[in-house]
Amino acid sequence: MVKFYIGLGANLQQPAEAIASALQNLYVHPDVHNLQCSSLYHSKPMGPQDQPDYVNAVATFETELEPLRVLDLLQQIEHQHGRTRKRHWGPRTLDLDVLLADHLVINHERLTVPHPGIELREFVLIPLAEIAPELDLPNGKSVKSLALSIPDNELRILAPAPSFKQ
Repeated sequence: MVKFYIGLGANLQQPAEAIASALQNLYVHPDVHNLQCSSLYHSKPMGPQDQPDYVNAVATFETELEPLRVLDLLQQIEHQHGRTRKRHWGPRTLDLDVLLADHLVINHERLTVPHPGIELREFVLIPLAEIAPELDLPNGKSVKSLALSIPDNELRILAPAPSFKQ
């Protein structure tokens, strides 16, 4: 089993509901085990500012799926939620990113792990530290230390972690 950490974000239509729905899709998937999620966070857009604010979270789960199969699963869930890729860092109905896969380092044309922006994004580090405060990145840096040192850019908790139904 490999423990994955994924980032979830949305800022179109009903973003909190989209994240909850994506988590529910993962929860009922037969190859996903021990799913846990951070609180939902309200964040400012990282890219162009002419778009709505985001709802973000970080989730973790265990699976025997290969990393590229996890990526395929996440992209399938994005597609089910109407994800289109029109503008880099633009608005989206749902964005699911593989952040970490245990301490694996992956450099594939479709997937880079750890996620290249993990140390620079408060909307990733702070929720990640919420659910895995003792976690170290593959480079040895402490998630908790990184989360404490990054500017919060007005990141705030919007809601507790969504609950899952069988």
